[in-house]
Amino acid sequence: MHAVFADPKTAFVFKRIFGVEARKSLLIALLNHLLEFEDDRRIVDVQHLTGEQHVDVAELKLSIVDVKCTDATGRRFVVEMQVLNVEGFEKRVVYNTSKAYVMQLRNAEESPTLCDVFGVTICNFNPWSEKDEQGRYKVPMLSRWRMQEQHSGERGLPQVQYAFLELPKYNAGSAPTTLVETWAYFFREARNQRVVPPVLADTPFREALEVSRTAGFTPQEWEAWERAKMAEQNARGALALERQEGRAEGRVEGRVEGRVEGEAAGKRGTLLRLLMRRGLDVSEGERAIIDACGDVPTLDRWCENVLDAKSCREVLT
Repeated sequence: MHAVFADPKTAFVFKRIFGVEARKSLLIALLNHLLEFEDDRRIVDVQHLTGEQHVDVAELKLSIVDVKCTDATGRRFVVEMQVLNVEGFEKRVVYNTSKAYVMQLRNAEESPTLCDVFGVTICNFNPWSEKDEQGRYKVPMLSRWRMQEQHSGERGLPQVQYAFLELPKYNAGSAPTTLVETWAYFFREARNQRVVPPVLADTPFREALEVSRTAGFTPQEWEAWERAKMAEQNARGALALERQEGRAEGRVEGRVEGRVEGEAAGKRGTLLRLLMRRGLDVSEGERAIIDACGDVPTLDRWCENVLDAKSCREVLT
């Protein structure tokens, strides 16, 4: 049975909701709520910025900036969904946000005109999992970060700031009581809903949920969504096996091999799930061919073949 609502944590769905000019009211609401902007600090309009900032590191291939925008006052916002806790996560967040600040500058004489930049990151893991003696997280679900003078505690240098929403720290069940909790509930539970629940019945949450309704996807959007899920599954498999191999072997060679084999294992699993979903029978011989394949480009090609093939034999050609 197809999901009624697509997972908003996938890059494709996240951008479908928050990265489209016609639905910028949803992005404005998300930013105002997570940055706790009120009164004259509230964002009233945004302009999406084209282009994305990528760090060319294999381990960070799912760590991409999803949406960038600027408001009427010139403030810039770097909004991203981080699904996996990969090595260098915090450094990459700082890099992306700082780069957005520097990229405003075309020459040294323009430095007085630089506007503040806010990095907003939604995490499907806990970057800060340490707890106090009472068992409470030392860093709350929504955390705000900016520079502070270490002796007096005075805050300053506000030009670059950060906000993190750690979804696993949500503990309000099916009854969120604040706007921030409702966003956390939306990101965590949207894909599990069959109908619009009462807690998401109001704007902007209902509208965001309706955008993720799979019944409205075109065939091209279905394919893009499937590819986004495949990319995440592949990365999860690669990271899991890499870490397992790294612990067992304790050698650089083991980690490199683990990365390659882990990625191949993830793609083999994805291929088999796609074949099952298409209803294509897999013979014992064909299953053996799939299980023996460790070449990632070949597995990628087979996964693409599934979309149009009429048999497993055609997939493996």
